[in-house]
Amino acid sequence: MGAEDLVQSLEAYYQQNGSWIGADSLLAARGHGHNLGAGHGANPGSNAMASLRLADQDGIILVSNSPDEIGMKASQAELDAATLLEVNGTTRGFLLAQAGNTFQTVLFEQILLTRIRSASMQAALLAGVIALLLALLLTGILIKPLRTLTQAASELADGNFSHRVHVKQPKELAALGDAFNQMAGSIEQAGQNRKAMTADIAHELRTPLAVQRAHLEALQDEVYPLTHQDLEPVLAQNLLLTRLVDDLRLLALADSGALQLTFESVDFVAVVSDMLTRFQAQADNLQITFETKINAEKRFIKADTERIQQVLHNLLQNGMRYTPPGGSLWLSLFNQDDNIVLELRDNGEGIAPEALPYVFDRFYRSDKARDREQGGSGLGLAIARQLVLAHGGSLQAENHPQGGALFRLILPLSEPGESH
Repeated sequence: MGAEDLVQSLEAYYQQNGSWIGADSLLAARGHGHNLGAGHGANPGSNAMASLRLADQDGIILVSNSPDEIGMKASQAELDAATLLEVNGTTRGFLLAQAGNTFQTVLFEQILLTRIRSASMQAALLAGVIALLLALLLTGILIKPLRTLTQAASELADGNFSHRVHVKQPKELAALGDAFNQMAGSIEQAGQNRKAMTADIAHELRTPLAVQRAHLEALQDEVYPLTHQDLEPVLAQNLLLTRLVDDLRLLALADSGALQLTFESVDFVAVVSDMLTRFQAQADNLQITFETKINAEKRFIKADTERIQQVLHNLLQNGMRYTPPGGSLWLSLFNQDDNIVLELRDNGEGIAPEALPYVFDRFYRSDKARDREQGGSGLGLAIARQLVLAHGGSLQAENHPQGGALFRLILPLSEPGESH
């Protein structure tokens, strides 16, 4: 409270004058009580918080607001609590508080507490204002993207699958927005696929039904005689319909995971050789040559033999369909890590680059006219891939660098005799 400056001034005064005579003027200049020697009147200081007394090196009080104290010796307790006045390392006096108090008076404590309470109130008010501003800021940052996502969810629930959200901040809500967009895109694509598949099924069923109806009406109107020869087209269309319905049912079971498979240890090389033997007559008729290369020491897989045969049948049928007369089908078998790999390549025109992503889609035909003429429904490769996935493998399609399409079938190996 300014006592430090007073101490320095008093010490400088003594060093300059060699005594405390006249030192009361220094205390009076700061509003403290003053008197020097007996008989001097009292002049109470205006600052009650710092009513100080001055004593010499022997503890004799020289300056005080109470005249009765002047000339008296301060108690040892007061001297112990006093501030020393030192000159050149020697104690020349004592600066004492008002009798009965210390330098930290009750009034000082009250003022300090008042200031602390005032500062606390100001800090609390400032903290409240900052908290309110931050709350409003965070509310604006969080509520707006949440409201956007809520609106998007309502649009999705109403069937608007093309609706997308654009959330940039905060990072977590932006990730949620991206996930929502992916989900909406998947749902939209699934809906489009469903519509397209429904239209494709209707188209595939309409053609054989129309042919059947035309032949039956011709037979009914006696345009054609009722003979076995004239019934053959009707039977052929009926078989086509039956095969189409069976294929659709198989795909539906595979998609739902309800397809029943009986796994057993199967010699895959033997199954492939058997399928090539079955197709040999058809290949000879089409003037197609099989070129085989088998380099597989490990050949056993866990599989449903009938379904694996169906996969190979569909792949060979597809390869022969796109191989020109006099062409070749190259088939190679080899081990790769813990898998056995079958690669089937034709020397046809290959797959158009824009068609590669869709070759395993249902009812997809890169050459619809030729497929229909040869009885293709556009489901063979889709069925093959689903069956391969059910066996824990993969089926891929690409174009070979030397020309023609290349299909790669990968199946996990197993030990001979394993089954379940």
